[in-house]
Amino acid sequence: MGHILCLTCKYIVYMAHFHIKKKRGRPYLYVREIARVDGKPKVVSQVYVGSPEKVAALAKGELTEEIKLRVEEFGALFVANLMDEDVDLAGIVNAVVGRGGREEGLSVGEYFLYAVLNRMVEAKSKRALAEWYEKTAVQQIRPTDVSRLSSQRYWERWERVSEEDLAEISRRFFQRIAELERPRADCLLLDTTNYYTYMATHTPSDLARRGHNKEGKHHLRQVGLGLLAERESGLPLWWCAYPGNLHDSRLFSQVLEEFARVLEGLAGTKERLTVVMDKGMNADANYAVIDEHRRIHFVTTYSLAYAPELARIPLSRYAPAATGRNRRLCGEGREEERLSAYRTTGTFWGKERAVVLTYNPRTARKQEHVFSEKLAQMREELLSMRALVREGAPHWRDERKVLERYARLCERLHLPTHLYEVSLEKTPEGLAMEFRKNQHATERRQALFGKNMIVTDNTDWTTEEIIEASLARWEVEDAFRLSKDCDLVGVQPIRHFTDSKIRCHLFCCVAALAYLRRLEKKLAEAGVKRTAKDVMEDMRHLHSVLSIADKGRTPVRKLEMPTKTQAEVLRALGYQVNKRGVLQSLAR
Repeated sequence: MGHILCLTCKYIVYMAHFHIKKKRGRPYLYVREIARVDGKPKVVSQVYVGSPEKVAALAKGELTEEIKLRVEEFGALFVANLMDEDVDLAGIVNAVVGRGGREEGLSVGEYFLYAVLNRMVEAKSKRALAEWYEKTAVQQIRPTDVSRLSSQRYWERWERVSEEDLAEISRRFFQRIAELERPRADCLLLDTTNYYTYMATHTPSDLARRGHNKEGKHHLRQVGLGLLAERESGLPLWWCAYPGNLHDSRLFSQVLEEFARVLEGLAGTKERLTVVMDKGMNADANYAVIDEHRRIHFVTTYSLAYAPELARIPLSRYAPAATGRNRRLCGEGREEERLSAYRTTGTFWGKERAVVLTYNPRTARKQEHVFSEKLAQMREELLSMRALVREGAPHWRDERKVLERYARLCERLHLPTHLYEVSLEKTPEGLAMEFRKNQHATERRQALFGKNMIVTDNTDWTTEEIIEASLARWEVEDAFRLSKDCDLVGVQPIRHFTDSKIRCHLFCCVAALAYLRRLEKKLAEAGVKRTAKDVMEDMRHLHSVLSIADKGRTPVRKLEMPTKTQAEVLRALGYQVNKRGVLQSLAR
């Protein structure tokens, strides 16, 4: 019996050996790999080597080249598992939801963990999970009976997790993350998004409702997700699921009390806690509660369309802001791309607040280009509509229906209806249609391009501090973009059809997102600045190989030699692969 790749991992003692089976008196050679699963030795891999002739050749030492028996993805799953080792999600879940009376095999916590690890590498449905794990080196990293990772078993285990249980699991999980990462909680980022489902209309659900879908799938039922993240790293620290038809401002008012407890728990003795949020949260009632709270402050955006007097302030009164990005642009000789700002005060939600107006020339050019294309497309569509009206084509003879079609066109292009003035008149020859561009309305809209408005009650902050805090909200928006990635996290489409399973699924996705952000943070601290998506894609190509070499005397499992970037990631996490393909801890 020969030893193979030995990982510095607390879960396994891993051995491989030749095993001969006789079928109808003829010997057939296999390589078996044994690991401890649930504390007992178990065959976790059995690979057929060859016919009796090949067995004879191996026995005589006539093997002249290496035979690769199995090649499995290793690197990304190993990195994903590392992010959990000191958190121990399975242990957290099992401490809240113990084993059932007759429950065997994997614990509820392990079902959560294996779902999270998968979503960190290549998100699959529960039905495809076992097949995916079969192609990975999971038995070397955290051995398990992958056949138990079926959609039916997930249904059975998650059925035992109540909403109260999941809330406690989430609280303990993020408390452990905060203990390990020590996030700066004086300024946190809050944002929301929604995820569509294919749930049928008649299926009962309090979470899956029809509402304004951010991807335009308004006809599908959707589920909302709120996320609170650390400003610097985007590390998630709290989440909530909410009905898909609930407006952001109403959500904020409902969770504000819980939100305040989370903030104070994270911040400890800090006197001032600031939450950065989007204008969708703006409501008089929300800011009334915040104003009454001694420690919580806010930074939010506000639509210039509702502040026309501020929108009219000329750009000549703006000045370049002393932000980090502007300094980088100056160093690159791109001063014309700098963000400029104008600071003032204004009364919002019953109190005087600090107001910062910003202008980004690059954003303005992009918005102008997109706007011009949409106006041109609208004009072409209106010309076609006018031709159909003049011809008296079927379904184009009713004034009301024509105007409804124009409104749908504007909705599809995400433009207001008043940018073109459409008039319809009944004549002896039939319905006549005319249209013309509303020059005043288009110029007013163009005047807002590149501009943004920030409002805060932190009146003692500098203009640059206010701008930097508002810009940091991109971290949460980036997290949501990652959550909609088909491979990583992959929240949607949500394939679960009960609220309890939807909540469990969303928690797994948020936990995966937290681990991916944690990975980015650890790499950045080691001087490796790469995105989690880039790292995981790269590490998926680091394989574990089971082979027969050395004239067939020993079955060997080893890692491929990592590329420069793969070695850099492993080194940043405290590991290296030696010349024999063995993974070693640098701490030893």
